[in-house]
Amino acid sequence: MSGADLIYLDNNATTRIDPAVLEVMQEVYELAFANPGSRHTPGRKARQILEDSREQIATLVGAHPSELIFTSGGTESINLAMQGLAWSTPGTILSLPGEHPATRASIEKMKEQGWKSAEYPIDPQGLIIPDRLSELEWNQARLATLLWVHNETGVIQNLESIEQLCEENRLPLHIDAVQAVGKIPVNFREMRVTALSFTAHKFHGPRGIGALLLKSGCQVKPLLVGGFQESERRAGTEPVSLIAGMAKALQLWEDQRAERTQHLLTLQTEFETGLIQELPNVLINSAGANRSPFTSNIAFPGLDGEALLISLDLAGIACSTGSACASGSAEPSPILVGMGLAPEVYHGSLRFSFSAQNRLDEIKTAVQRIAEIVKSHSDFE
Repeated sequence: MSGADLIYLDNNATTRIDPAVLEVMQEVYELAFANPGSRHTPGRKARQILEDSREQIATLVGAHPSELIFTSGGTESINLAMQGLAWSTPGTILSLPGEHPATRASIEKMKEQGWKSAEYPIDPQGLIIPDRLSELEWNQARLATLLWVHNETGVIQNLESIEQLCEENRLPLHIDAVQAVGKIPVNFREMRVTALSFTAHKFHGPRGIGALLLKSGCQVKPLLVGGFQESERRAGTEPVSLIAGMAKALQLWEDQRAERTQHLLTLQTEFETGLIQELPNVLINSAGANRSPFTSNIAFPGLDGEALLISLDLAGIACSTGSACASGSAEPSPILVGMGLAPEVYHGSLRFSFSAQNRLDEIKTAVQRIAEIVKSHSDFE
């Protein structure tokens, strides 16, 4: 399968970098190559670009520049929030069933230090059930986290109930916004949360750069030590070119937000309605929830998702069975299991995720290729 024939529908794993972002990064690599911590003229030039980019990014997400900590990506941001906010005596960590692997691994590591965990109750769509949140032992909770836009299903959680309960119980709340920033509007200033994680490569920025927003007055224990960077909250020389690329990518999204959102809605609708017409027995997981237009989680009951993934790859369609960070795991998707789906449904589910760079004709072609392959499997019910 040639590169021209490839239809890339795994944009929740990573996106192609925007050419305009590459152009900015190349310019910064050439003009601001020095260490931004150096006091000479080249160092000060790099520092100026770094701080200008910080201010630009902070403005675009409704934060103060001092609240923005640069990291190497979403995984580090989540780890810094989860472990860095764990100042208190170990208690209970509250989380969503099917959080990102970085969050789940952080929780498991914290359990080794005496922490416990509990999960928010969810309905069959994967949405938190507000009326059942009171069942949790909030008096024992010391930290809460929530995956805002789910990386597998695209479900967008309503934060209001969680924010309210965390505020009432004076509980730090971390929001995993890796699939939110650069995709839906985010205003950190208006959110009643302690910290928020995101990364550039989910919105056509470079890999290797992410950020943690931390509300003014809050502190985190640094994971990395050995320098005074990021106000002593994250040691290590800042990658100025990557940061400038992140700022450019986020600005492009802001400038094109309305057009991109409408385009993504068109792609998602065409994809899902097309599959249902060709394959009436397919199921759209979380179809009844408020979802991101970037994601369609489709169940092919009776089929093995891994086998179907390989067949689609050979046919030139790149998709996934779930989070790329969980690739290789033999365990079924925790969120689909938590939603109460039958084994033949969650074992036969695939994630197709779109970006502004996908075209409508690609989506129509993808539907036809998927339908042909699925129809060739006698196990499809």
